[in-house]
Amino acid sequence: MSSLSRELVFLILQFLDEEKFKETVHKLEQESGFLFNMKYFEDQVQAGEWEEVERYLSGFTKVEDNRYSMKIFFEIRKQKYLEALDRQDRAKAVDILVKDLKVFASFNEDLFKEITQLLTLENFRQNEQLSKYGDTKTARNIMLVELKKLIEANPLFRDKLTFPAFKASRLRTLINQSLNWQHQLCKNPRPNPDIKTLFTDHTCASSNGTRPPPTNAPLAGPVPKPGVFPPLGGCGPFQPVVSPPPSAIAGWMSAANPSMPHGAVAAPPGLVQAPSSAAAFLKHARMPPGVSGIDYQTADSEHLMKRLRTGQPDEVSFSGSSHPPNISSPDDLPKTVVRNLSQGSNVMSMDFHPQKQTVLLVGTNVGDISIWEVGSRERLALKNFKVWNISACSMPFQTTLVKDATISVNRCVWGPDGSILGVAFSKHIVQIYMYSQAGELRQHLEIDAHTGGVNDIAFAHPNKQLSIVTCGDDKTIKVWDAAMGHRQYTFEGHESAVYSLCPHYKENIQFIFSTAIDGKIKAWLYDSLGSRVDYDAPGLWCTTMAYSADGTRLFSCGTSKEGESHLVEWNESEGAIKRTYLGFRKRSLGVVQFDTTRNRFLAAGDEFQIKFWDMDNTSMLTSTEADGGLPASPRLRFNKEGSLLAVTTSDNGIKILANADGQRLLRILETRAFDGARGFPEAVNVKPSVAGPLSPIPNVSTSISPIPDRIQQPMSLLASMENNRIADVKPRILENSDKIKGWKFPDISDASQLKTLKLPDPLTPSKVLRLLYTNSGVAVLALGSNAVHKLWKWQRNERNPSGKSSSSNVPQLWQPTNGALMSNDTSDVKVTEDPIACIALSKNDSYVMSASGGKVSLFNMMTFKVMTTFMPPPPAATYLAFHPQDNNIIAIGMEDSTIQIYNVRVDEVKTKLKGHQKRISGLAFSQSFNILVSSGADAQLFVWNIDSWEKKKSRPIQAPPGHPTPLVGETRVQFHNNQTHLLVSHESQIAIYDSQLECLCSWYPRDSLASPVSTTIYSCDGTLVYAGFCDGAVGIFDAESLALRCQISPSAYISSFSGSTTSNPAFPVVIAAHPSDPNQFAVGMSDGAVHVLEPSELETKWGGGSTSQENGNAGGSGLPSIPSSSALNGSQPSETPSR
Repeated sequence: MSSLSRELVFLILQFLDEEKFKETVHKLEQESGFLFNMKYFEDQVQAGEWEEVERYLSGFTKVEDNRYSMKIFFEIRKQKYLEALDRQDRAKAVDILVKDLKVFASFNEDLFKEITQLLTLENFRQNEQLSKYGDTKTARNIMLVELKKLIEANPLFRDKLTFPAFKASRLRTLINQSLNWQHQLCKNPRPNPDIKTLFTDHTCASSNGTRPPPTNAPLAGPVPKPGVFPPLGGCGPFQPVVSPPPSAIAGWMSAANPSMPHGAVAAPPGLVQAPSSAAAFLKHARMPPGVSGIDYQTADSEHLMKRLRTGQPDEVSFSGSSHPPNISSPDDLPKTVVRNLSQGSNVMSMDFHPQKQTVLLVGTNVGDISIWEVGSRERLALKNFKVWNISACSMPFQTTLVKDATISVNRCVWGPDGSILGVAFSKHIVQIYMYSQAGELRQHLEIDAHTGGVNDIAFAHPNKQLSIVTCGDDKTIKVWDAAMGHRQYTFEGHESAVYSLCPHYKENIQFIFSTAIDGKIKAWLYDSLGSRVDYDAPGLWCTTMAYSADGTRLFSCGTSKEGESHLVEWNESEGAIKRTYLGFRKRSLGVVQFDTTRNRFLAAGDEFQIKFWDMDNTSMLTSTEADGGLPASPRLRFNKEGSLLAVTTSDNGIKILANADGQRLLRILETRAFDGARGFPEAVNVKPSVAGPLSPIPNVSTSISPIPDRIQQPMSLLASMENNRIADVKPRILENSDKIKGWKFPDISDASQLKTLKLPDPLTPSKVLRLLYTNSGVAVLALGSNAVHKLWKWQRNERNPSGKSSSSNVPQLWQPTNGALMSNDTSDVKVTEDPIACIALSKNDSYVMSASGGKVSLFNMMTFKVMTTFMPPPPAATYLAFHPQDNNIIAIGMEDSTIQIYNVRVDEVKTKLKGHQKRISGLAFSQSFNILVSSGADAQLFVWNIDSWEKKKSRPIQAPPGHPTPLVGETRVQFHNNQTHLLVSHESQIAIYDSQLECLCSWYPRDSLASPVSTTIYSCDGTLVYAGFCDGAVGIFDAESLALRCQISPSAYISSFSGSTTSNPAFPVVIAAHPSDPNQFAVGMSDGAVHVLEPSELETKWGGGSTSQENGNAGGSGLPSIPSSSALNGSQPSETPSR
């Protein structure tokens, strides 16, 4: 901990002491280890409070630390033992002897024997050395004199025995100074400000435009005692208020690069947020002279609204690095065995897909890799090891293969979005595959990376483009371009083979932790200046490191050569161990593997079982043997949600463990009899794929994957398939042909064919303009045309143990206890027939920002309070989008067709983007390409560079055949999870574009879905597109080809639907996709209703795997879409990698 943090603890100690929180003072002294209160220690010894004496001491030293410490504990325990004997409490004396004094036997066995013999004496004073022992009080005082001498001589207590000298009430003084400074920064400071809270920055409300001179009078009197603070509703715990800018953070490195790229961490989008400590773990190693860092920082996002000059008593945080209340329990741990997979060879590495929760990548000791769908127990892909191009490999590698052809997978890992995966082998090379939505694996790169074994592989974004990071036996770490395989960096400095990697980023600073088999931990920036830290890992041998899912906590797990295992959490600001987790056997039989999940739990394989810990508790929480059959040190891997845990077995298999959520997930994904009837076992898939995140791959061999099929294929369609060859295999027919017939044409027209729920709403209905699921998936938020927000929350109960949204359980329309409504400001809104609204939700679901034609309002989701308002019209805000790398930057689409890039921290518009002709109706950021795509009511698409905010490209969307041009009307955009493909919707069409605004495929309303398109959205896993239509119908499309999979008639989910063409039927104005269930979505209707829709229990996924012929311009029957003409004009390659 830094010196400033240490001083802060002393200020808190002084405050607690002045406020008479005596027990808390001593608890903080002990937990911090900064101040040993000798007076308190003496009082406890004289009172004979031996448990408290040892507990207090434990904050500063342990028995085995040094000879002084050993003597201190021995004297205390000996006195406790003698007092028990003096009371004739022999049972207690024996207990003390066995539990407390036996530890000293290994240091002085004769002394321990002599102490034991005291039990045989009628009075221990018969012992010559104890003959002068008086009464208890005198003995304690004599012992205290000795203890004080030992403590003062003990180097561990140095500088901890005296309280530093500073003025009384220093913390209050600093708060007053801070408030005065904040008051001086107010736009309109009042002479006598009313300070009601310390939880947010002080501001004064506007006072008729006048600005009285700043006052320097103290703003805050004595801090109120408990019970006097005004109620603050849903406010969270006290947040630190100091957060230096990123430029200040860069000062801890001897040669920090001021233009350090703002790339993303190697993890799925949304999985990791940029924490605030700015790689403080690195900072401790090389602090340049004259640089004073502050370690008790909050993330930039926690300052998101601090400069908005509001006096509201609520703190704002948009970052995932804030810790919302954790409602997890040990029951959330996956401990029930639900699947057994037979791999056939020893599993060396596993990794769950970052988006598809049940897809597992596996690497083995014979070089094979497999991809499993654990729900259906189906092996989706198997690749036996082979060198793709032996002539391109180095001679040492070729020689090694000739001598010994055996090779093992050391590590296999998915890329950030699951469209790419990497495999590190035990000899020289790594192989990179592209993975499509259909389950195809395509060879992409083969790199002769290291001399010897490649021990680890990871993905990162050091220069805003995807890179591959590897390490190996040659003591180096290397970084490779993921598109072409060019080497970008080589890091040298380890003296032994590099064992593991942990790329990460904090405060926009990208870095890599590496560990070597000599126990050294080093950290590297993406430059040529060498390692920034050099620490020893516990055990000094094989160690792996991992961050918690939110990127705020760092853990490592390792095993020494002697078999001692260590699982620890690191204090990044000190580069020291924060806590060590207990529960390992003394001699582990192999290198222990570990993983983290849910920002709450740790798991490790040891003693033929899986052991679990709560991150905040060093004692083992629980363990499971997984029904037996595990090796001594099983390998393990959680899926992203923490609902499934893959564990290796001793018989070359894998067990899948699940919690309640995981079991539900697998139940709805289990193999259905329908699938076998619809699909040919094998078909050659040569469809022209949508471009992937990397550059095109030339000469890629076609791979095998199943293609869905109906019982009867139209002959005309088969005849037209010039580029598709289907295997000559008879389809398997199910006994239950009625069920097949029911899904032959996937048109859902009856409520019995799906699960639907209309959310209860006693309030006045109004047209739903915006609809969102919360990021946790437990609530739905709607914004109506009357500017009122409505929040439905699902409760956790026996019927719904996960608490997630479901059509099977009715949620509650939630309001705070005071019955307040969450309403936008409409004082300056012009009444029009076409109301506008925009909304954005913070990543931790605590705050929502929205507007309904008036000012943009920021609400606290717990209290419904307006935190602040800004951007008053005209023009009105029409769309909101957060910058992907800085939550302080918001892109705001405006009614006047401009886009304002607004910095909320400094309360100013950074720049205005101009180009559209009508109001902005959509904004989407792509972090992979560093761009912002905008769409407007002019049916135009624009691409903007998010570094310079310069326009890169623009074009109108393509008009359907026979449609008047140019198009006009609301146009919406959304990036796919892979950040490269863009969903574009207009009343005339649904289309997929690439980042260069080339249309890859499109679908136009026709036949039974002939009404205009009203809204579209991707499913959470990116495999489906949900679309609403102005006649009330809903279409569900394949996200890759826009083939229609299923259509839902309004009569299936609207109970009052009449089917009349003369009336104005309710229709979906907006669709929201569930954040974790790809088959659940909600529709906000023009009549104010909100419906949640899910597939029936019978089918469990939309369309059941088959697709409709009503396919518009996208082909038919689930077969590949016909690319648009722009995609065939020569600028697009004939074959590109799939997503």
